[in-house]
Amino acid sequence: MRRSMRLGARPLERRTLLKGGLAWGALEVASPFLIRARAEEPVKLGMVEPLTGVYAGLAEAEISGAQLAIEEINRGGGILGRKVQLLVADSSNDIAAGVAKTHQLIDHDHADFIVGNVNSAVALATMRVTAEKRKLHIVTGGHTDEITGSQCSWNVFRICKTTTMEANAIADSLVEKFGKKWYFLTPDYVYGHALQAAFERKLRDHGGMWAEDVLPLGTVDYSRALTNAGAYRPDVLIDLMGGEDQANSLRQVARFGLNQDMAVGGALFELESIMAVSDAARIGWWTMEWWWNQPDVPEVRAFDEAMRPRTGRAASARNWFGYAAVCTLARIANQEKSLDSVVLARALQGYTLSSDLALGPDRAFFRDRDHQLMSTIFVGEVHPPRDGPFDVFTARTIVKADQAAEPVDTSACTLAFPN
Repeated sequence: MRRSMRLGARPLERRTLLKGGLAWGALEVASPFLIRARAEEPVKLGMVEPLTGVYAGLAEAEISGAQLAIEEINRGGGILGRKVQLLVADSSNDIAAGVAKTHQLIDHDHADFIVGNVNSAVALATMRVTAEKRKLHIVTGGHTDEITGSQCSWNVFRICKTTTMEANAIADSLVEKFGKKWYFLTPDYVYGHALQAAFERKLRDHGGMWAEDVLPLGTVDYSRALTNAGAYRPDVLIDLMGGEDQANSLRQVARFGLNQDMAVGGALFELESIMAVSDAARIGWWTMEWWWNQPDVPEVRAFDEAMRPRTGRAASARNWFGYAAVCTLARIANQEKSLDSVVLARALQGYTLSSDLALGPDRAFFRDRDHQLMSTIFVGEVHPPRDGPFDVFTARTIVKADQAAEPVDTSACTLAFPN
């Protein structure tokens, strides 16, 4: 049933982390101090994110949420009585760089866990590394279906929604409100292709029609694509670009006045991107994977108040992704009294996030079949600020996770745990 309804703390410097890692190695060489050194060594959490490029703002938001979680965990006694250290590596929106940085975090820095990445293609590639190294891995912000679908792995769990969930949550509303002739602006990599395919499946169910422009990451000039869209005369311009690309495209949509001739919408228009554009580009119907203004969920306020001094704005879904991932790792390790990845992965199957971590109106849990977090999706309108500078989205419909996700018995995921 549906019902209505820049980073404040700087990441730890890499040189400092490497220096610390060398110090721990030196301690372990001296056998008389081996036991004490291990007891004092922090639990290390590696976070691989695109700190440069068009997704840098989204990555910084995930890191900021993770840093808040680390501070709270350490104040509460850490993991198994040990402090937790966050090691951040820049994947630069590049698969090879992401793989190399993941190897470095595990092999050189001795990370116990891995989290990240905003870029779905990088997330998929790093999953192969963490599976080989038998490290528990939580994907924070990579949405493509394959992560918890055809390329799923026993050691990988995901916080953000799948591309199918995003499209299923909003597609019917877009058709009902505006029509079934659409034009796509789609980023040319695995996330964009998967998300457009999910929207196409829904549009096909309605007997709709569509055309598209597929654009590389880092596109600056959208005039040709928008001219093509104008000539097609769609009912809805579906903007699937992300981060700085989405901000640039929507600025130009508003400048060209296309929103006067067609509706605008799609899946994600995230708080970081909304705040990066003028009021004229704060338009359209979108999904939110988490929203800071949930007056019926009292735990949300504390999280929002903790995030604002760090980022200078209201808490965002990306903040929540990083926070929820790190807190989940700490809680399951303390619950099981173990850092063993197989033990912890089995314990996370079906695991329900507590209300102070789920931060939403419905139960949030990891499906045991595919390790996808099932949590609420908000569908509504983006608009210029109303009651305060961050009141830029109004949820019109709340969609439960099981309404948006494909049935678990149709999942392409097959999980095989190591012996």
